Amino acid sequence: MKIFFYLFFSLPCVLLSQSNWQQNADYKMSVDIDVESFQFNGTQEILYTNNSPDTISKVYYHLYFNAFKPGSQMDVRSLNISDPDSRVKDRISKLDKNEEGDLSVFELKQDGKPLFFEQQETVLLARLNKVLLPGKKTKLTLLFEGVVPKQIRRSGRNNKDGVALSMTQWYPKLAEYDFEGWHPNPYIAREFHGVWGDYEVKITIDKNYILGGTGYLQNSNEIGYGYHPKNKTINHSEKEKLTWHFFAPNVHDFTWAADPDFIHDVVKGPNDVDLHFLYKTNQENWRKLQPHSVGLMKYFNENIGKYPWKQYSIIQGGDGGMEYAMSTLITGGEQYSRLLGTTSHEMAHAWFQHILANNEAKHAWMDEGFASYIDVLAENSVLGKVPKNPFKRSYDSYRRLANSGVEQPQTTHSDRYNYNFAYSVSAYSKGSVFLSQLGYIVGPKTLKKILKRYFNEFKFKHPTPNDFKRVAEKVSDLELEWYLNDWTRTAEKIDYAVTYLEGKVVLERKGLIPMPIELVVTFWDETKKHYYIPTDLMRGFKKELSSSFEKLPSWGWASPFYTFPLQKEVIKIEIDPSGLLADVDLKNNLYKL
Repeated sequence: MKIFFYLFFSLPCVLLSQSNWQQNADYKMSVDIDVESFQFNGTQEILYTNNSPDTISKVYYHLYFNAFKPGSQMDVRSLNISDPDSRVKDRISKLDKNEEGDLSVFELKQDGKPLFFEQQETVLLARLNKVLLPGKKTKLTLLFEGVVPKQIRRSGRNNKDGVALSMTQWYPKLAEYDFEGWHPNPYIAREFHGVWGDYEVKITIDKNYILGGTGYLQNSNEIGYGYHPKNKTINHSEKEKLTWHFFAPNVHDFTWAADPDFIHDVVKGPNDVDLHFLYKTNQENWRKLQPHSVGLMKYFNENIGKYPWKQYSIIQGGDGGMEYAMSTLITGGEQYSRLLGTTSHEMAHAWFQHILANNEAKHAWMDEGFASYIDVLAENSVLGKVPKNPFKRSYDSYRRLANSGVEQPQTTHSDRYNYNFAYSVSAYSKGSVFLSQLGYIVGPKTLKKILKRYFNEFKFKHPTPNDFKRVAEKVSDLELEWYLNDWTRTAEKIDYAVTYLEGKVVLERKGLIPMPIELVVTFWDETKKHYYIPTDLMRGFKKELSSSFEKLPSWGWASPFYTFPLQKEVIKIEIDPSGLLADVDLKNNLYKL
C-alpha cells in the first residue's frame, strides 16, 4: 500500500520535472565554397544527445535550399496564395537551372555504420540502425553538397545590395524533437525551430572574401580582415583560399555572409560584447548605426536580461531583415530610420528567439510579437522619444485585421494562414499588442517584472505560450488563462460600449473577449473621476492602480451589461484613456453630452 501511494503521488512530480527537457546536438562542419560556381561541399558530424524520456528510432533533417527550385512547395504556395510575399511572388518558378538552389546528402552514418535515408524536397528522413535510448548519445556523420540559389528569400547569392553570399539555413540541419514529437516542417515560407548545441565550423573560401556571422573566429591571426590585433600585419599573397574557423557555444543555428568588398568595423557594446558591423553600401548610415546599436543592446540587457555571448554581428545581406544566432542580416540602409528600426527588431530577436527559443512555426506571435513590442521601446529610448502610446501602429494594424473578416487564431501554423496579410499582422502587431495589453491588465511595472522572470526561467529553453502565461500569473498573482485563450486561440474581439442613462453609467460588452475596464468620467463642473472594473475571470485586480481610481465590483463575464450610479451629472465618459485596450470599435468608447 505504501509503495502504491508513493508511486501514484510521485509520478506527476517526475513527469513535471521532465517537462522542460530538450535535445542537444553538437555540430562539427567543414565546407569548401567555390565563389565562381556558387557550389559547395562539406562534411558534418553531430553528437546527438537524447535528453527526452522517449526512445528515438529515426531522425529528420531540414534541407532548406531545395525550396528554391521551380515546382517546390514554396514556389507552389507563392503562386496560389492571393497576396504572395513581394520578395517571392513567381520568382522561384522563373529560375534558370543555373540559378536554382540545391542541398543533397549522399552519405549518412550512425556511429560509423551507413543509414538508409530518403529525401523529400526540404526534408530528409533517416531510420536509425540502433535506437537511441533516453540519456544516451549517438554520432551522426554525413557528406553533403549544395548550390547557393539566386537570392529570393533569406538565403542566396548576389542580393539586391550586391552582397555575394547570404548563407542562412545552408547546411543539413537536424530537426527539433521535443515534448510534442518531431517537427519536420517543409520549408514553405516561415520561420525555423532548432536544436541547441555547440557549433564548430570551418569555411574554406576565396582569400579575398570577408566573412561575418555566428560564432567566434578561432584563427583571427591567420585571417585578419579586422578580426586581428591592429598592430599585426597579415599577408595572404601566397594563398588562393583561406579557412575560417568559427566556434559558437549553445546556439541552435549557424549563419554567415561573405563579400570581397565588406567593410568590417568592431565597436564595444555593453558588458564587453563586441559588436561587429559588415557592410558595403550606404556607409554613412551604417556608421551612424553603430552607437545606436550599443544603446539598443543596453536597453535589452536592462529590460529583459543580460546578452549571454561576447559577440553580435550586424551584417548587410539577405532580403530584408532576419534574425540568426549571434547575428542578423539586413538589406538596405538608404533610409536611416528603416535601418535603425530593422536593427532594433532583429537584435531583439537575440532575446526573443535565440535565447528564449519558442517554436516560431507554431507560435510566431511569441517571438515576432514580443520582439516588436520591445524593439519599439528600445528604439524610442536610444532616440530620446517619449510618445504617448508607442504601440499605436500595432493597435491600428491589429484593428484593420480584426475588422477585415480574414483573421485566424494565433494557434494557426504559420504556413497555414490563408493570407500573408493575416499572418503578418497576427504575428507582429497582434503579438505585440498581447504584451502591451497585458501591461494594461497587470500594470506596466508588473509587466517588466514578468519579462525579466520569463527570461531568467526560460533562457536557453523552448518556452510555450503556457510557460509565459504561468510566469505572468506568478508575478501578477492574477489568473490569466482567459486572456491567453481568448486572445491567441480564437479570433474573437474586444468591443465595449458606454452610455449614460438616468444617472447611471451603462457599459455593454458587445465582443466575446472580456477585459477589465478603466473609465474616466468628467462631470458637469469639469471635475474628473477614474473607475476600475476587473473581470471576474482575473480573480483579483491590478495592483498598480493610482489612488485616483475607485475600484468597483467585478464584472461577471456572462453578463452583457454593467451599470453603476453617479452622484453628479456628467458631460463625458471615456473607456480606456490609456489607449492600451485593443477595442475594435473606438466610436462607442466615448459618451459625450
